[in-house]
Amino acid sequence: LVAASSATASLVPELEIKFQKTLKKIHHHHRLLRLRAKEMMSSATSIGNWKHTVLYFTLIVSLLYFIESQISHKLHINHNNIRLKRSPNLPLRFRDDGTFKILQVADMHFGMGSITRCRDVLDFEFDYCSDLNTTRFLRRMIEAERPDLIAFTGDNIFGSSTTDAAESLLEAIGPAIEYGIPWAAILGNHDQESTLDREELMTFLSLMDFSVSEINPPVEDEIKGGTVRSIDGFGNYHLRVHGAPGSELSNSTVFDLFFLDSGDREIVQGRRTYGWIKESQLRWLQDTSKHDHNQGIPGIPPAIAFFHIPILEVRDLWYTPFIGQFQEGVACSVVQSGVLQTFVSMGNLKAAFFGHDHVNDFCGNLKGVWFCYGGGFGYHAYGRPNWHRRARVIEAKLGQGRDTWTGIELIKTWKRLDDQDLSKIDEQVIWKLPIHI
Repeated sequence: LVAASSATASLVPELEIKFQKTLKKIHHHHRLLRLRAKEMMSSATSIGNWKHTVLYFTLIVSLLYFIESQISHKLHINHNNIRLKRSPNLPLRFRDDGTFKILQVADMHFGMGSITRCRDVLDFEFDYCSDLNTTRFLRRMIEAERPDLIAFTGDNIFGSSTTDAAESLLEAIGPAIEYGIPWAAILGNHDQESTLDREELMTFLSLMDFSVSEINPPVEDEIKGGTVRSIDGFGNYHLRVHGAPGSELSNSTVFDLFFLDSGDREIVQGRRTYGWIKESQLRWLQDTSKHDHNQGIPGIPPAIAFFHIPILEVRDLWYTPFIGQFQEGVACSVVQSGVLQTFVSMGNLKAAFFGHDHVNDFCGNLKGVWFCYGGGFGYHAYGRPNWHRRARVIEAKLGQGRDTWTGIELIKTWKRLDDQDLSKIDEQVIWKLPIHI
């Protein structure tokens, strides 16, 4: 027993050492387990964060897709993706045959397409007549005349008949764009009566495909006496037409086209009247013409002008010989604007073309300058039953030199009716180069 007790006593230190070693191992493994647990928790947290990131990203993409699907129709025009403007080949120039042809489209009064009814047509025509008749007429004119430029001279849309001015303009001008023809536009007194003001309208028109329209001339403002001189209105600009390809004048201006904003409505001394071409616009017109003189351009090319509202003096044509029909009073401003005097003083401005009074389509001469109505074009515009809508064409022709085309020899005009044959009427020469003997 004593021996056994002695042996047990000798084993206690050894057991204690083993116990301590075992205890240390247990602590070590416990610490490893805790570290492993932390790593696993960290990994789980990372996985959780990753899952949350994926869910958040998916939510954002879904939200963006939903928003795009809701507003995408507003980011498209005629269901085509928005794209850069398609510009015409510039500069404008005469054809190889020495001609340059302009189609004047006056007073389309376009509304909202097929749901906009015609005015002043025969009873049997009314049920199937709409803005689409105006579109069809424009296509027919383009096919028949193949113009080099189309001039839309105001009241292109009838503002009170459309809920979206931009959409109506796209439809109204559409055929010119479809055929890829350069076109220029100015405003009348009804264009701004919808969703866009006059500046916005001209901005929109200038940005449309194949448009050569401008908001206003790209001239620097002049500071005189501490005040900045600016030009009235929106849609005052100058287009130059070059000579025929391969001719000596292929890189020179041989024909000047001026577009002017005649305004809409104004109050003068308490009296409501139509707008007129202001002094600032006439000053710009004269300055531009003088610039050509100062540049030494030989012969100073002939020029014509386009605007919407006739000048007061057009009323005097009733007492003179005129070509066409004078069927209604001249609706114009009561202000004596000075336009006629400016045109005469320029020397090279041969004719002016306008609209506004739909059933007038005559040309008359005032002090050597021809003033011509385009005639009502649009079917939503007022007219007369059994009096065909019509369009005016202006054609300039170059002279033939010994080996090349020279400058403009003559300018003539005629009208076409929207009848079965697109009848051509009232052809006349409005300017011819004097022959020097």
